[in-house]
Amino acid sequence: MSGNDSMLRMPASVRMADAPGLWAQLQLGLRAEAAQVRSAAGAELRINAGDLQQFDSSVLTLLLSAARLCTAEGVKLHVCQVPAKLQELARVYGVAELLWPELAPPSPQT
Repeated sequence: MSGNDSMLRMPASVRMADAPGLWAQLQLGLRAEAAQVRSAAGAELRINAGDLQQFDSSVLTLLLSAARLCTAEGVKLHVCQVPAKLQELARVYGVAELLWPELAPPSPQT
């Protein structure tokens, strides 16, 4: 992405009680960003998760929902600057490969 491309940012805190309101805001941002990405002939929408400090499993729901919305909008979601704690939480819940396919272990060759 070039230097003038915008990127959505996750807030510092995502808790279950905040999730519905955050999802409402995130949907609007995702749709607007997806339209900009498509108009620039892009294929990837980026969300920066680097600010996340306090979160529970609801952040995974938000990110998975965001990925589904992006797919429906014709772009791929890329979550960058992912805190290690968030990656571990995604592994525990079995969704890490859905959010970060590049982190999936290589499949054994038969």
